[in-house]
Amino acid sequence: MRKREATVRRKTNETTIEVTINIDGKGKGVIETDVPFMSHMLDLFTRHGLFDATFIAKGDIDIDDHHTTEDIGIVLGEALKQALGDKQGIRRYGNAFVPMDDALAQVTVDLSNRPHLEFRGELPSQKVGTFDTELVHEFLWKLALEARINLHVNVHYGRNTHHIIEAIFKALGRALDEATQIDPRVNGVPSTKGSLS
Repeated sequence: MRKREATVRRKTNETTIEVTINIDGKGKGVIETDVPFMSHMLDLFTRHGLFDATFIAKGDIDIDDHHTTEDIGIVLGEALKQALGDKQGIRRYGNAFVPMDDALAQVTVDLSNRPHLEFRGELPSQKVGTFDTELVHEFLWKLALEARINLHVNVHYGRNTHHIIEAIFKALGRALDEATQIDPRVNGVPSTKGSLS
């Protein structure tokens, strides 16, 4: 089996982003971004998804965290898409429930080549520290779009916004880990169309 790994770089007037991801890793992350809260969330995603990943991101955070967070989602999505290749033998679907103290989040994915984000749930606070919590949706939408995955996020309940977002990122890692696993019973790709690319 080929190594399911990719590195993607993106440079604009607003950000410089580089992401490397190895799908068949052990949860080791090297994370250096200008957005500390996103660094924390990416560490959780990497660890709980059992990916080996590097995230290097610098951006115009003197304006706000929007461009950097959005572009990390774009580059991670493209890296996942490249690393998955033709998706031969994958399980395709993944689902994870993750509790975090008062919060319970569920993430369900279909590596379908049909990008869609469905986000159901409330984030009680507009900020966690200096981080604008609306950027969670922005990151997830750009990830789904560029990875070309169907991504459903359901926040079943929770009072603490940090806990809710943490549960989402842990569940995202676990759901993607499940969906990207090779199943020896799968001949080709799990699709009646014969293609997931």
